Amino acid sequence: MSWQAYVDTNLVGSGSVSQAAIIGLDGATWATTAGFAVTAEEGAKIVKGLEAPDTLRGQGVHVGGVKYFVLRTDEKNIYGKKDKDGIVLAKTGKAVLVCVYKDPILGGACSNAVGKLADYLVEAGY
Repeated sequence: MSWQAYVDTNLVGSGSVSQAAIIGLDGATWATTAGFAVTAEEGAKIVKGLEAPDTLRGQGVHVGGVKYFVLRTDEKNIYGKKDKDGIVLAKTGKAVLVCVYKDPILGGACSNAVGKLADYLVEAGY
């Protein structure tokens, strides 16, 4: 399956993710929802933030030009919120899933969809 198919089918196609991208650990975009862009600078900061999670707590995480308040973070996941919308980021061995959910989608539903794909990619060596 192509990276774009994972975005279209497993993430946005699940109905639990509004917009998504898969980026490499170098911050480069591998696949994305049409009209949704993670800049190279945003991608690099996300990867760095996953390596040092506490750095994001004060500054938030920026994706697609939108700043999200960081609710929780660890070395594999970042969870953020902006008003009724939010973001879930999950790191695998070689990539980061960047997923935005918009009201009325709930954070838990997005987190489950993202977690399932992240687990699958880790098991597949990615």
